[in-house]
Amino acid sequence: MASLVSEAQVAFPSQLTAKDIYVGPLKNAPQVGNAKVPVVLFMHGSSGLGLKAIADWQQWLASFGVASIAPNSFALKDRLTYTSPIDKDTYEKLHAFRASEIEITLKALQQMPWVDANKIVLAGTSEGSVPVARYKGKEFAGRIMFAWSCEDNYFVKAHQTNIPDDQPVLNIISSTDPYFSPSNAWLGNAQGVGHCGAVLKNNKKASIVLIPGGPHTVLTFPQAKGPVQGFLADLFKL
Repeated sequence: MASLVSEAQVAFPSQLTAKDIYVGPLKNAPQVGNAKVPVVLFMHGSSGLGLKAIADWQQWLASFGVASIAPNSFALKDRLTYTSPIDKDTYEKLHAFRASEIEITLKALQQMPWVDANKIVLAGTSEGSVPVARYKGKEFAGRIMFAWSCEDNYFVKAHQTNIPDDQPVLNIISSTDPYFSPSNAWLGNAQGVGHCGAVLKNNKKASIVLIPGGPHTVLTFPQAKGPVQGFLADLFKL
């Protein structure tokens, strides 16, 4: 399990490096000074850290002073791979596996001297957003879920979203997401609307952003960046 964190992709803002932004494996990261910075713990999707948009997004976060760490699920032995759709039992085994990554990475973060432990946000995209939505602990200042609808569908036995009504949360998804919107012919939920509105209806600190006609990966879209930067600036008092 140590490889999950050592092989994680991190981005350090210049406040930490005293030089340029660093984006790369944690194990190769430069020594840092005494500064403490806000951190986003980011859960990648089924394509892993090979998705260029993740590094680009982490670099962008670092440009305004927010560090990030994306644990590398594929560094773990016997990591499941799949092509959707598959059976729900297998999906749920995968979701449990991904949930364990949050606990392991958070524990490691809490021991790192550059982390402001009161300013950690949990975020994810697609497969990685399911454990973000389900996480039961209260250690995080807020949550961001990209490309997940918090609904029952082919991907889960039940969505099991567990976000307190007083926790800041941001949900960003394409209005035509190919997996979790009604655009998917095998969604498995005739009443599905393709976003987290139903489960967040009582949360006065929640925002939902629908990107018209966007693809599944919307991390680096301008329509997503503005809301994310505003969300983090408000949360972290940047």
